[in-house]
Amino acid sequence: MIITAVDVVRVNVPAYDPPFVWRAGLPGSEPQADGAWLVIHTDAGVSGIAFALRGAMLQDVVDRRIRAELIGRDPIAREFLWERIWELDRIDRFPVFVQGVIDVALWDLAGKAAGMPVYQLLGSYRESLPAYASTVTFGSIEEYLDVADQCLELGYTAIKLHAWGDAHRDARLSEALREHVGPDVALMYDGSAGFDLLDATYLGKALAAADFLWYEEPMREFSVTAYSWLAERVDVPLIVAEVAEGSHMKTADFIATGCAAAVRTSTGLRGGFTGAMRTAHLADAFLLRAEVHGPGVANRHLCMAISNTTYYESLIDSNPARRPSDVDASGDTHAPKLPGVGFEETWIDGPPAALAAALAD
Repeated sequence: MIITAVDVVRVNVPAYDPPFVWRAGLPGSEPQADGAWLVIHTDAGVSGIAFALRGAMLQDVVDRRIRAELIGRDPIAREFLWERIWELDRIDRFPVFVQGVIDVALWDLAGKAAGMPVYQLLGSYRESLPAYASTVTFGSIEEYLDVADQCLELGYTAIKLHAWGDAHRDARLSEALREHVGPDVALMYDGSAGFDLLDATYLGKALAAADFLWYEEPMREFSVTAYSWLAERVDVPLIVAEVAEGSHMKTADFIATGCAAAVRTSTGLRGGFTGAMRTAHLADAFLLRAEVHGPGVANRHLCMAISNTTYYESLIDSNPARRPSDVDASGDTHAPKLPGVGFEETWIDGPPAALAAALAD
């Protein structure tokens, strides 16, 4: 096979309904957005697709650099193409999602050509995995406790907090939640990079006392040294390297300092399936877990292919709580079944019209 064309199909993305918020200082759910599908065509009549929420950014990068790099190449040479995009990044400094979108589309193409779901091409490890309820930010301790009860009723056995970004208030929330749900529910906390070292230490001690499973991204991930100091000061396990650029290479620095109890991996922030699997295998070499960041069908494939991961992240974005369709009543998510990535599994009436036209070309 040879890549013959690379299209960017712009689509309108409706505003999130109902809208939600994150911690103080961060924007909340997306308003109406300009998204895009990347479509990679081949001379064999097989196409691969992947989605990006930032359509204008993707269009610019593809028009200036990526299309010329991909056309005429073998789409199965994913390792080579991953390295080529990494080389071009040295000049353009692509938005962090760009390499992931390209790589996911190439894996989608390969899975469709082989007639297999991507997780099987990656080397399947399991067919299902427990999901944890990953909250948005709610208004009060009482509301969080109410949502937690709903999550447990929906089948979840683990809950992760996205709270307010106030170390003292978040500490009180973590203590109240542990007391409310008892000792057997796994609890996690995600700081969304809201703290400096002093506040991160204060909150980390409270999370340790409340027996939280992990403490995620309390500080910006620019300073590996700061994370090393935090690990010396708190007993709660740190899960690190979620958003730091540099794929598996930056993750290696976190591991080398000894601060990582576990690391994050994902298709969106680690360079697609190729970078995510490099990260997972790196962690496995040090007997660390590589927990998958974020929901979505591509990350479900990762969950099924990575041996050293324990949960699927399932967003609880409203009160009353809604369980997404990719999690069952027992709180588990399951392997996608369609060939490729399987974006089509959620299309009730087929692909968006513009994408359908591009695929028919």
